[in-house]
Amino acid sequence: MNTLSKIITWKRNILASIVVLLTLSVLSFYGIYTNQFYFLKPDNYIFPILSVVHLLYLYVVWFKITEDELPDPKMRNIEYVLYVVMIIYLFKIYDSAMVLYSIGGFNEHVIPATFKPMATLTLVLYSILPILTLYTFWLRKRYIGIYNFENYNDNLNIWQ
Repeated sequence: MNTLSKIITWKRNILASIVVLLTLSVLSFYGIYTNQFYFLKPDNYIFPILSVVHLLYLYVVWFKITEDELPDPKMRNIEYVLYVVMIIYLFKIYDSAMVLYSIGGFNEHVIPATFKPMATLTLVLYSILPILTLYTFWLRKRYIGIYNFENYNDNLNIWQ
């Protein structure tokens, strides 16, 4: 894991996560079957809203690492919410795979030429996102520390 952390540093991981999240947020409005964007469907806003939690967590990790701070209960709570969001990421992987493999059922219909590339791109990005997220959790544990709040007040030295 040390060689991986030399190749994919914490900054690269956070920046890659942001790029993947923003790309998937835009793609959540894209209709693969019709090759159009749909901004008036409320379902399309679910992923961008949930990705705000992920972006907030990435900001907190960036801030804690650059300022060399200890983890706090607010950061832990955001991470726990992100665990729930990870379940939705896994569902989106399954959903994207089902959409990609549904092309065989539409032989008599006109499907845009962009269907397969866009569905593949979406599936790949959704598959990368949990890996980057789990790696972010590992980086948090390595650079910021574990959540040990039993003696948290003992470790604080406000005069430093």
